[in-house]
Amino acid sequence: MSLKGLLRPEFWNADKKSAGPYKSLFDYQRIWRLCFVILVVVSLVPLFILAFIDFNVTRVAINSENMLRGARTTSNTRRAVAYFLEERKSALQLIVQLDDFRSFQRKERLAEMLRALKNSFGGFIDLGIIDEDGKQLAYVGPYNLEGKDYKGQAWFKQATDQGTYISDVFLGFRDSPHLVIAVKHYTDNEHYKIYRATLDTTQFNGILSSLDLSEGADAFLVNNAGIMQTPSKWNGDVFSKISFSLPEKSFRTKVEEIQIKKDLPAIVGYAYIEGTPFILMVVKPEAELMGAWQGSRDTLTWISTISVAVILLVMWAVASYMVERIYMADMTRSKLLQQMEHHNRMASIGRLAAGVAHEINNPLAIINEKAGLLKDLFTFNKAYEVDARVLGLLDSVIGSVERCGRITKRLLGFSRQDDVELRPVYPKTIVETVLSFLNKEAEYRSINVSVDVESGIYEIVTDRGKLEQVLLNLISNAFQAMKDGGALQVKVARADNNRINFSVKDDGCGIPATDLKRIFEPFYSTKKQTGGTGLGLSITYGLVQDLGGLMVVESELGMGTEFRFSLPVNPIAKGES
Repeated sequence: MSLKGLLRPEFWNADKKSAGPYKSLFDYQRIWRLCFVILVVVSLVPLFILAFIDFNVTRVAINSENMLRGARTTSNTRRAVAYFLEERKSALQLIVQLDDFRSFQRKERLAEMLRALKNSFGGFIDLGIIDEDGKQLAYVGPYNLEGKDYKGQAWFKQATDQGTYISDVFLGFRDSPHLVIAVKHYTDNEHYKIYRATLDTTQFNGILSSLDLSEGADAFLVNNAGIMQTPSKWNGDVFSKISFSLPEKSFRTKVEEIQIKKDLPAIVGYAYIEGTPFILMVVKPEAELMGAWQGSRDTLTWISTISVAVILLVMWAVASYMVERIYMADMTRSKLLQQMEHHNRMASIGRLAAGVAHEINNPLAIINEKAGLLKDLFTFNKAYEVDARVLGLLDSVIGSVERCGRITKRLLGFSRQDDVELRPVYPKTIVETVLSFLNKEAEYRSINVSVDVESGIYEIVTDRGKLEQVLLNLISNAFQAMKDGGALQVKVARADNNRINFSVKDDGCGIPATDLKRIFEPFYSTKKQTGGTGLGLSITYGLVQDLGGLMVVESELGMGTEFRFSLPVNPIAKGES
């Protein structure tokens, strides 16, 4: 089946009107659509269901993986920040325990301790001692803060109550963002001092900026009021307020999906840093996290689209092939039924013709004998010898009887099923023998007869008499269809190693298309006005079939007609298994 046949099969133009009351059984387009839909549903529905399930399972798995990575990043960063602050708080506590208040009151000793903290740990800016009334007694650092009163500030109250305190980022007297670590130390049983160290936020911010995050990700600290403590890509600079609500307080690392901006979903990991007012937040936009998956999804979408297109084409071809096979089987069945009907009709007509011929032959024989006797009597009677009119009437009667005899003989020949006698014959000799009977008519009418026998064709095994009768009938019909001065061409050529093609082509009047379908039916004639019986081509068609051949005809009005039939070179004789 060709590609064109698959895309536009032959049954697409099948006539449904001839199906009668059973149109639905022979509506091949409807059958094709039903087959195509069933094949597509059976093929694509499971594919789409599996694709949908796989899509969701993969998305959930990747989303869970992103959540786990976010939690791990947040947890590790929280440990780094907590370690940074705890380390410096412990260093300050150690210095306070090792030395006494009187030595710290000397600026030289306090400055020495500040240098030791800077060199050992880094991140320290200044160091001061504040009494229980909030007044700064001693101070070393870049600012002029000695004598400042911190009694009204929140960090001082927290340090007094808790003993140790780490503040959030604030401006204070220096009007610059900073955070402090304060340690409460008793000089005796009743009096205490607050040792206060200021940390550099630059180094503090460096911990977050050093994280190996993707380009769109962000890590920052906020305090319990949602105020930014470090710069952020998504929420601006220090002291700005975040655009989304704070999570519930929990010292376990958690990860959630939130909208950080309109139409911008993100995965946010957060962790409260114990002993500080800080909340660590790591923000990763969902589009960036799912970027690799989306690329794979687009690739799979293209592959799936191409696969679906290929499946549809294959289903189209399979449905077309299946229905085409059904259509061809129906057409073969229809032709076989027509042939059976034709054979039954031919047998019935044959039996009728045999009966009619026998019934007519008996009276014709009597009429012929009586007319011959009358002619003899009139011939030898001198009274009628000179009456040519009477003898002419008798000759007309005898001629009509002979014509009727020939017709009945044809009827008997049509009804009789003679056995085929197979013997080797030469096709060229058969053609020349048949033409010898018609040469006079061809010369009289100036018809140009050409014979073309392919070289290498010597003999075939067939029935000589039946082959001669077939060629004689076809050439005689061609002469009747041609005008004087026409051209007739007889060709014999090899079809393959087992068959020989015969062709009789004329340039006569041609046969109408409506008559071509019934040209081989008995008693159907296109020459009714000229006395045709309609048996010649029917008998010829039957003879070709008896010889194991098949006859076809092509004709065009005004251009001529060509009869072609093929015979086997060496057929199997009747009765041979």
